[in-house]
Amino acid sequence: MKHFKWSLLILYCSLENGSLFLIVCGQAPLNTRIVGGVNTPDGSWPWQVSMHSPLYGGHFCGGSLINNEWVLTAAHCLPDVSASSLHVYLGRRTQQGVNTNEISRNVRTIIVHSSYNSNTNNNDIALLRLSSTVTFNNYIRPVCLAAQNSVFPSGTSSWITGWGDVQSGVSLPSPGILQETMVPVVNNVQCNTLLGSGSVTSNMMCAGLTQGGKDTCQGDSGGPMVSQQCSVWVQSGITSWGYGCAHPNSPGVYTSVSRYQNWITNNIGQNLPGFVTFSPPNSCSSCLMTYIFVIVSLQCDVCHNSMELFDHRLIITSLA
Repeated sequence: MKHFKWSLLILYCSLENGSLFLIVCGQAPLNTRIVGGVNTPDGSWPWQVSMHSPLYGGHFCGGSLINNEWVLTAAHCLPDVSASSLHVYLGRRTQQGVNTNEISRNVRTIIVHSSYNSNTNNNDIALLRLSSTVTFNNYIRPVCLAAQNSVFPSGTSSWITGWGDVQSGVSLPSPGILQETMVPVVNNVQCNTLLGSGSVTSNMMCAGLTQGGKDTCQGDSGGPMVSQQCSVWVQSGITSWGYGCAHPNSPGVYTSVSRYQNWITNNIGQNLPGFVTFSPPNSCSSCLMTYIFVIVSLQCDVCHNSMELFDHRLIITSLA
């Protein structure tokens, strides 16, 4: 007899403006595709972030929303950028024209991994704390993050998104619609063989087609690579580096998110993002899923009139 198992984890309760929010990561209600095209329909990837700075004259990198005040991105996007010069857009589809579902935030804090190596691209990961929290809707939602025991075997279907160049040296044409494509995971042994022994560390993962033609490119850096487990989207990678764009036998390289669960948790502290253990199932009826619900704030009377922040953890397991 097959067992269907899931867990509900309530992570955080705090008082803020006397209102109640219940958030589920990895849900994209407006994304109904199995295999998609090039231009993304509005709201398809509600965690996608566009980072802007006067230093670059506009969009220069991507990122992903991981809770209501933190964005995950790549460290290599930020060597010359100060928090005060950063502007983050969420709910955006096009880089030109009107985006009716868009909001923007300044950045309060930049946290770059202390062991980031710009020569090897190892530990290419960073966090941005937004100037104020965001409210979720169908166009702005957090992605789930791959937990430390996640497994993404070779061939795992992975979606990459961004506003970067459509090929080396060729900018995305106006109106700059968010692009999407699906690529399979390439295991690290094969990727090292293709890209050069030792160039892909255990903190990285690869994805791409042997024949080329689909890849991330300049301007996509920092953006998410995600895979779907049943109904939940899980971020496996952060767009990091590669040799050119979409060349044959040259996969793109991504920071492996599952390697940084402790780093992310330690730096965010409270109001943690949702971590999901990704393990490709034969079918959804046999897969192990962990849904993360985050309570951001509660009314005073619900919290027994306490004005202090506190954590609640409750695991509910069901077998059928």
